[in-house]
Amino acid sequence: MTDRHAAARAALEAALAAASSGPAAPEPARRPRRSKAWQPIPGDPESDLQTRDSEPDAHDVARQIVLRQLAMAPRSRKQLRDKLKQRECPDDVAEAVLDRMTEVGLIDDEAFAGMLVRSQQAGRGLAKRALARELRTKGVDDETARATLDAIDPNAERDQAERLVAKKLRSMHGLDVLVQKRRLAGMLARKGYPADLSMAVIRDALALAQEHQRD
Repeated sequence: MTDRHAAARAALEAALAAASSGPAAPEPARRPRRSKAWQPIPGDPESDLQTRDSEPDAHDVARQIVLRQLAMAPRSRKQLRDKLKQRECPDDVAEAVLDRMTEVGLIDDEAFAGMLVRSQQAGRGLAKRALARELRTKGVDDETARATLDAIDPNAERDQAERLVAKKLRSMHGLDVLVQKRRLAGMLARKGYPADLSMAVIRDALALAQEHQRD
């Protein structure tokens, strides 16, 4: 074989080898590495490592919704059910998750009702009637609400009314006694105090007020 033939054969073999192998396949794209400080947000399908490459489980999503709601503030079972319905969670899934959360004590309407009553008494001075409205608004059932309200000491409620009246009177100094009486009665009515208790407390407070003392 001449040198010319040898060179031609070598060129042909090189061309055949290149054609059979084809272009080099690109390397698969690698997911960017995250720093060690990175942590997924619980319940967020976009950042939850367990659901990133698959459809999130309906029960897991419902659990995360409930946990996020409870992390923000205490909630009644009805409030949580309404939130799951708003997020289009299937009813059977919602009830299963709520049942489980109740079993482990994360949902407790009795404890929620007691907490709500104490906070509304201390912060706003509400009486039983107004507290009952608050409990209904929050979705607490009638039986639980009644048991919670029955535990309120009547004497403590009168003491609270007396403190409210005394505080309000300080801002009405110099007004006509009938005006004071009307405003005090309206204030106590809005806070749920019964009329007989309100008038008794107001009458006593006005009788003791220095500006209404007879010379």
